Amino acid sequence: MKLVKNSVLIVDDEGLNITALTHILNSDYTIYIEKDGIGCIETAKEMKPDLILLDVIMPAMDGFEVIKILKATAETRDIPVVFVTGLRNSQDEELGFVLGASDYINKPFNASVVKLRVKNQMQLVNQMREIRHLSITDTLTEVGNRRHFNDVIQQEWQRAVRRETNLSFMILDIDHFKMYNDTYGHLQGDIVLKNIANLINSRLLRPADQLARWGGEEFAIILPETDLDGAKNVAEDIRVAIENAEFMTVDNKPTRVTISIGVNSIRPSREGYTLEKFVADADAALYKAKELGRNRVCVI
Repeated sequence: MKLVKNSVLIVDDEGLNITALTHILNSDYTIYIEKDGIGCIETAKEMKPDLILLDVIMPAMDGFEVIKILKATAETRDIPVVFVTGLRNSQDEELGFVLGASDYINKPFNASVVKLRVKNQMQLVNQMREIRHLSITDTLTEVGNRRHFNDVIQQEWQRAVRRETNLSFMILDIDHFKMYNDTYGHLQGDIVLKNIANLINSRLLRPADQLARWGGEEFAIILPETDLDGAKNVAEDIRVAIENAEFMTVDNKPTRVTISIGVNSIRPSREGYTLEKFVADADAALYKAKELGRNRVCVI
């Protein structure tokens, strides 16, 4: 698997400083460049760099003003900022740390020191990213967990309300999974869960479509900007793919499973219709699918 470089946004109004820092860091990191505070803020929002190297003294808006805005903005508040400065005033250095700076790099640049300070920040960034990934990932299937999905669906609901767009949601349940576990064992059941998660993900074609393990043998999918017909098509595609799939046992024998799916879709502007009701209706549609014989897609 190809490793993705960490990224650094260099913000300095002096071209020589930008050239020097780029030369020092370019081989190890993806570099973005801005020459003023406004550009820094906009690029930080858009590109989400892993680290910002921010000059303190700049015209119009100095680094202290920039970091205040960065730390007060949801999209950028968690990006570490390292001040780049020729100042030697301890009060300025203290102010920078009070405002949220992670470190300082002094001018003129010492290439080895610059590399080490940036490397130290990147190690912290990557450690925190891994911790976050583990906290939102189901350990068995390696898709999102229920906690993460609850956050995602809340965000997508609010976005759909703001933009007045459709939002679709479905809950998928493996039919007679207890019987499957009793027949083939829980180890085989875990293999099936992992394979089904991979199969479902392969049928979701847009980055915005989110899959999570809802609990036990249940999965959930959120489909932003998707109407009911579109959601039903996705659900039926997943149902057929799983129905036709063979899941090999540890002794190389083929087994099959089916799933039942409950689907709900809405443009969430109806007064009094809550996110909780939206989810509950999808769950009710799932139970309807089970009552009608399983291995089917139902809507409420």
